[in-house]
Amino acid sequence: MAKTSMSQRKTMGRVMHEYAHGELKSGPRGRGGKVKSRRQAIAIALEEAGASKNESKEKNRRNLARSKAKEATGRTAQQESEGKARVGARGKRESSRAMGGKNAKTTTRRSPRRKSARRASR
Repeated sequence: MAKTSMSQRKTMGRVMHEYAHGELKSGPRGRGGKVKSRRQAIAIALEEAGASKNESKEKNRRNLARSKAKEATGRTAQQESEGKARVGARGKRESSRAMGGKNAKTTTRRSPRRKSARRASR
């Protein structure tokens, strides 16, 4: 299997977090019930991250895009249960070890639009 990208690893981490907290469900729109098997949770994580060896490249790409859209709009089980709009550190010190860890000197980048919107509101 090819090396996974950072966004794929984050998605897999989020899905496994949902499994660990009993929030991961299987089937269309979660109608299959809670996932109890770790192996099934790993299979779901790989599919959502677009890293499954059983899917075509196009299907993997589509699955990752769908997962990222879900995360961006706050529709994941983790975000709904924790009351968060999105996952990740925004404007704070980088939190993931691969991107600097707790000793990170740089903050996450803000989009230019948000800066201008903040200036206008002052």
